[in-house]
Amino acid sequence: MNLPVSQLRAWVEVDLSQLERNLHAIRAALPRHLKYIAVVKADAYGHGMAAVSSRLMRAGADLFAVANLSEAAAIRELGSGWPILLLSPLLPTEVRAAIGTDVIPVISTLEEAKALNEAALRSQSKLRIHLKVDTGMGRLGCWHTEAQALYRQLAQLPALQVDGVCTHFSSADTDPEFTRVQRKRFESVLQQLKPAPAAGCILHADNSAGIDTFPKDGPLNAARIGLLQFGIKPHPGSLLEQVSVAPVLSFRTRVGLIKKLPADTPISYGQTHRLPKAGRIAILTAGYADGIPTSLSNRGEVLIRGQRCTIIGRVTMDQTIVDVSQLNEIHPGDPVTIVGKDGRESIHVHDFCQHTGQIEWEFFCNLSKRVTRQYLTGTIARP
Repeated sequence: MNLPVSQLRAWVEVDLSQLERNLHAIRAALPRHLKYIAVVKADAYGHGMAAVSSRLMRAGADLFAVANLSEAAAIRELGSGWPILLLSPLLPTEVRAAIGTDVIPVISTLEEAKALNEAALRSQSKLRIHLKVDTGMGRLGCWHTEAQALYRQLAQLPALQVDGVCTHFSSADTDPEFTRVQRKRFESVLQQLKPAPAAGCILHADNSAGIDTFPKDGPLNAARIGLLQFGIKPHPGSLLEQVSVAPVLSFRTRVGLIKKLPADTPISYGQTHRLPKAGRIAILTAGYADGIPTSLSNRGEVLIRGQRCTIIGRVTMDQTIVDVSQLNEIHPGDPVTIVGKDGRESIHVHDFCQHTGQIEWEFFCNLSKRVTRQYLTGTIARP
């Protein structure tokens, strides 16, 4: 059932115009030869796969990257002109379906490649793949000293075409020295590949946080852009630190009930807070089942009528309690901002996560299904 906004208990607003502006700003900051790989896994980081991917297609993304086959199928339903990278390994039972979904699997082993080759031969098709190289992440990819041997073996599989080679930096936002080590290892692998990758081969290593230096004459020709396109800036020192992007998502709930209580009243489960003096509280219509983590208990803030109000007591499954004693006016049904702007005040997702101990990715992905996505769909002038 589609409810009007006035009846929503918890919702996010996703500004698709801002998303498009962010993409154009990122493109302007990147070297012109780089392809833009839009990473939209995990329901586009909680923003909504269909609406976000459609807008990124319109805005000029070159490729998409997802985590699994169902995500790839969802994008393919939106359009057939964009390559889709499948970043996670396929299950053995998914190999046949992958051929029919028109995706580009990213593979780490010869066993994966052989299974895909056999399935492609049976369907009389040619399948593009990317080879992933482990340069120090210790997760997916063949170990970098073994990459040349695997690359030669892949060339012998008739139904496969190596359309790209990639790696992943483990600590781009915290350890630039090790990131440089990984980059050198990857570039060394690329120099050693025989036969050399074809002219159109996509070579990528960087995500939003990893782009610190990107020589125009270097071998890499694509970058994976995830969190930055949603307005979350990378670490200081990144090439994209100064790019002009803004958050796309705001998270809001409502005041459900207002009540006055005497001094020393315990608040919520566990009596972790007692009112120091008589005051007024508001019970909000969202809790940890919606995406407000319990780590905000007795420490977080929300915005009501443009003013900051402190969360008191333990955050519960469906409600959160805030102290509203300082507000001159408040009514049931008033909107409450958890992340976003309200008048001159704002709570940035970075500040929210500083309180919760989360990373921004985690906050977005923890916004539950009962939090309705509302899309702002204005247009912008073409650059």
